[in-house]
Amino acid sequence: MHQDVERVLLSEEQIKNRIKELGAQLSRDYAGKHPLAVGILKGSVIFYADLVRAISEPVEMDFMAISSYGAGARSSGEVKLVKDLDTKIEGRHVLIVEDIIDSGHTLAYLKKLLSARRPASIRLCALLDKPERRVAPIDTDYKGFEIEDEFVIGYGLDYAGRFRNLPYIGILKRSVYEK
Repeated sequence: MHQDVERVLLSEEQIKNRIKELGAQLSRDYAGKHPLAVGILKGSVIFYADLVRAISEPVEMDFMAISSYGAGARSSGEVKLVKDLDTKIEGRHVLIVEDIIDSGHTLAYLKKLLSARRPASIRLCALLDKPERRVAPIDTDYKGFEIEDEFVIGYGLDYAGRFRNLPYIGILKRSVYEK
């Protein structure tokens, strides 16, 4: 365990097993639909890669980058589009893949933006959901785990660009982000 981690919240094995279950469910739900999986950079990359490999149906891949954090520990509430899709989504089944839903600001903004492009459907798959922190009205269609309001890192989640490469999800020690 990394020295800045208070404790492991979700082990590598727990994450792997849940992604396998999500992949099976998504394979059933998207059978014959050729969905576009949209990974939200940078946090979702590890989850996204494992998830799309767990889906047995053909999946097209694209990415967006959206920011509402900066280098802080809490969402600023201000959302900024950093990288848009390269793929046209009109008439497509779109699956947004996100690492964590916290305040909901980012995903509410994203769903509104993408809905205006007239996709056949938009669904949301998040590895982690923190419903306690929700400010904007957003629900997940698929979620890996519901967690308490803790500052989590690892498996793609970061603090100031660090810790994304941890193979588990851990709770960051307060002393690290309250400096």
